Amino acid sequence: MDQAAQQNGLNLPVRLMFQNEARFGRLSDPRRCWAPAPCRPMVAVALVREYTYAYAAVTPRDGALDWMLTAKMDTLNMNAFLRHVAGRHPKEYIVMVVDGASSHRSKDLQVPKNMILVRLPPYSPELNPVEQLWGELREKEFGNRVFHSLGAAIAQTAKGLNKLESSPKSLQSLTGWEWILKSS
Repeated sequence: MDQAAQQNGLNLPVRLMFQNEARFGRLSDPRRCWAPAPCRPMVAVALVREYTYAYAAVTPRDGALDWMLTAKMDTLNMNAFLRHVAGRHPKEYIVMVVDGASSHRSKDLQVPKNMILVRLPPYSPELNPVEQLWGELREKEFGNRVFHSLGAAIAQTAKGLNKLESSPKSLQSLTGWEWILKSS
């Protein structure tokens, strides 16, 4: 946070956010489910490899969620997402914690003036609370479902992200880890 304070020449209030991206699509996700004994539930399976990518950034302190869906995960889309987040919080200086994905390290990455990127250590997804969102989406929105088109999978992803965004208390509970709240 000290580096962020030094670079915050605009003297704006600081917002700590954690960012990540994930792939969602038509490849089904069979999961355990309840059924009365002696019934065995039947679950359809789809092996279609069509995907969309979800970018998300969460503020564990207040449960704010910014997200965007794209067809690809690359530097161009990461730039668009950073602009999107910066535009949603123009009166704040954003300390965005990211992983080491190639699109986060690209020389073509354009970080907005009211933002700084801080990289997590390599191979440490357990330090990024956004990973919890992906598990929640997969469980609640994709478990035991078959999508007959990529559009249907995209719509389901957007529906799930909208639900999460409209429930800041749930997001705080999911991502507000003690060590994060103490440091922000």
